[in-house]
Amino acid sequence: MSNEKLTRQSRLQEMESIIHLHRKKLYIALFTFLIAFPIIFNNQYLLTVVIKIGSYAILAMGLNILTGYTGLVSLGHAGFVAIGAYTASIVAIKCNMNFFIATVIGMIAAGIIGVLLGLPTLRVTGTYLSIITLGFGEIVKMILMNWADVTGGTLGVKNIPKPSLFGFTFNINNHGLYYLMIVFVIITALFCLSLVKSKTGRAFMAIRADELASTMMGIPVTRYKILAFVISASICALGGALYSTLIGYIDPNTFNFDVSTMILSIVILGGMGTLRGMFVGAIILIAFPEVSRFLMEYRFVLYGAILVLMMRFRPQGLMGWKSRLPYRISKNAEAELKKMEEDNV
Repeated sequence: MSNEKLTRQSRLQEMESIIHLHRKKLYIALFTFLIAFPIIFNNQYLLTVVIKIGSYAILAMGLNILTGYTGLVSLGHAGFVAIGAYTASIVAIKCNMNFFIATVIGMIAAGIIGVLLGLPTLRVTGTYLSIITLGFGEIVKMILMNWADVTGGTLGVKNIPKPSLFGFTFNINNHGLYYLMIVFVIITALFCLSLVKSKTGRAFMAIRADELASTMMGIPVTRYKILAFVISASICALGGALYSTLIGYIDPNTFNFDVSTMILSIVILGGMGTLRGMFVGAIILIAFPEVSRFLMEYRFVLYGAILVLMMRFRPQGLMGWKSRLPYRISKNAEAELKKMEEDNV
């Protein structure tokens, strides 16, 4: 390794140490700002954009489990988003079921489909797997369009009810939908963080680094690949259910290939294999088209140019440097290592 790479890595470690040292203060400040945000900026349009950013952050965290940590690229994750959104919406409307229960059913349905889609990973990887997932997304769209008795066909699902709990209805006006999104984002982030630090997360990263070596080390690669698909699909279904209740109406074109591209772009821009990068990518890619509306049709040209320049000069993503840091072992493991060193002395 060259001196330049060693210097860069040491700087990254120093930066991460500073952030880790003051993380509690940063988290408290961020949490306080998020709680006060609807009061400071009491604007329905702005709150809608923020809720949309939160929904896409959840979707990006779901895809990041599969692509960022396991190394399996999917181009059809809009299919899982659609399954979660449609299942939760249809169950809530036709069965008069609570939103939260309907969302869990949507996550289970997406997880089951995730098992079926994960089976081809036993035979194909790389570009071939990407093509399979791309086809999956289009199949889901065609089913939604043609199964009119259940999905409403091209007319879609209308009047999707807002979530309610103990008589309180979560909507934009009372800021309930915003705070509900914050809760779901925090729960998803904590789940992904604990997953990455667990034995399962280390197995995912091992498969991403070298699948053959992982097999040689006794890791059941097939099981973990399918598990990655299930977890990723379930999280994306959660994001889809949130998004559907936000806009109140969905149709098959709501979850087209553009949605899959947007989720993958957020993961790549933010930095694959990082958690913070999903929030950074979602904020930039979802908020930028809204902020640049004054440019009219030219805003999408600028939007594409930023992505091209990003891939040219920083392909690892904005927060990609975190994935290059050494794996942080737990305090218990550090204590055991220190004890072993003392015994050897």
